[in-house]
Amino acid sequence: MAKFWFIRHGESISNANLPTTHPAASELTPRGELEAEYIALAFSEAPDLIVVSPYARAKQTAVPTTNRFPHVPVEEWPVYEFTYLHPERYNGTTGSERGPHARGYWDRCDPYEQEMAGGESFADLWQRIIALRERLRGHDVGFTAVFSHGLFLRALLYLLLTGQEEVTPDLMWRYKRFIEGIWLPNGAIWEVNVADNGRITFTGFISDHMPVNLDA
Repeated sequence: MAKFWFIRHGESISNANLPTTHPAASELTPRGELEAEYIALAFSEAPDLIVVSPYARAKQTAVPTTNRFPHVPVEEWPVYEFTYLHPERYNGTTGSERGPHARGYWDRCDPYEQEMAGGESFADLWQRIIALRERLRGHDVGFTAVFSHGLFLRALLYLLLTGQEEVTPDLMWRYKRFIEGIWLPNGAIWEVNVADNGRITFTGFISDHMPVNLDA
């Protein structure tokens, strides 16, 4: 059986509603750096492999864990965030300022739209999710820690719960309603297990490795 810890990155400047320059370049806040330290302490055993998203905030979140386990190999997988707005929308803007563009995107509910001809389409996200599920089933490493992102991980959860592969406006609408009701805090850990026969089981999102008040 293969075990995966899917880990959402620590708090980023985008999460804190601070201006960003590019969706891939949003870095951790001081709070996010502290959350990354607590993630590293949550491991009771060394993973056999550490996987990171190519986005800066996920790479930074993995640093305390890679420092704790320097012998563990690190790989980069396409587990980056669903970036449906064009990267130019992020240049010097906050999340609140991008809000009208984000709401417009979801209201149009077109799974093949590439916003301003540069955002990732929902259909492309879903193909990444399906490819990851199949990669998990073929993975032969015992324990893998994957540092990823909130929208991406909830998309994987939705796929595992429903099995729906056909991309439709209805799927996109249901996914949007799903993420509105599923809380995934920064630094949370989600354990996924894949049996030898390919059966996938999983826990809920776990955050009890974080102190109650990080600001204290």
